[in-house]
Amino acid sequence: MKSKYTGLLSIFALAMFLAGAAAAQSYPSRPIRLIVPFPPGGGSDIVSRVLGQKIGPSIGQQIVVDNRTGASGIIGTDIVAKATPDGYTIGQIISSHLVNPALFKQLPYDSVKDFEPVTLIAFGLFALVVHPSVPAKSLPELIALVKSQPGKMNAAVASTGTIGHLALEQLKSLYGVDVMPILYKGAGPAVTDLLGGQVQMMFSSFPSVQPYIKAGRLRALAVTSAKRSPIAPDIPTAAELGAEGLVLNDWWGIVAPPRTDKAIVTRLHAEFVKALALPDVRERIQGLGAEIVGNTPEEFGAFIRAGIVKWSKVVRDAGIKPE
Repeated sequence: MKSKYTGLLSIFALAMFLAGAAAAQSYPSRPIRLIVPFPPGGGSDIVSRVLGQKIGPSIGQQIVVDNRTGASGIIGTDIVAKATPDGYTIGQIISSHLVNPALFKQLPYDSVKDFEPVTLIAFGLFALVVHPSVPAKSLPELIALVKSQPGKMNAAVASTGTIGHLALEQLKSLYGVDVMPILYKGAGPAVTDLLGGQVQMMFSSFPSVQPYIKAGRLRALAVTSAKRSPIAPDIPTAAELGAEGLVLNDWWGIVAPPRTDKAIVTRLHAEFVKALALPDVRERIQGLGAEIVGNTPEEFGAFIRAGIVKWSKVVRDAGIKPE
């Protein structure tokens, strides 16, 4: 009886494997929705659309970028976590995915278990920018200005828990300055208000502000990378200006819902990596100040797990309280 039961289990497992393999072979047979949990116009949106335009023709189906914003990326990310695991809904995550477990007492998903990692696309460049009406021409001048006007200067924050938010909190801690954070639902609206002068400064992903820096509509004071960027060699790092602890990078990655067939994850990984190797894609993404990665699902999964531990400590050290 035991051997018969074992045999039935083996047949069932084989049937499930063959069904998954068949589904993977026919994948994709309709458009794929790529959830970006932030508004249009930011670095996340730009990178997703650049890749989607290349991957669509390669797989024979359209990649539809769907911006689902709100709650530090949680709303859009939750859609991915609860989507049918058939490869037709995938999502982009960024650094806030690693920070949110420490910032929010209850998330509607498990940041590790409820996602199948596909690949880490690239590390992004972050910059401290100010509106031209701010008289400071350098980071030391900005710090002196803030100290001379305690509580009067504000800073746009794309969303709670983003790299920009943590960078601002670290700046305040390093220099003992009082800057009021103004929270937004994404980089796009935050940059819009910064351009309009409603807010005075911002730590922003470089893609979101690069054209405005070139046009003179914003002034860049520093980047938060470990070394100067090849696309912005004239902008000093915060570290070389004295803020040695202010070394932070954003990143963009792709995940699928939990229990997505491994063959589908493998296909998605291959398509993203292939797109990242195209010269025009590399030029476009590197032109945003980003360092292309394209690692394996296993490597990306390890990166996520280690990052949650790391950023939980950063949040505690910065004194940011969970909501």
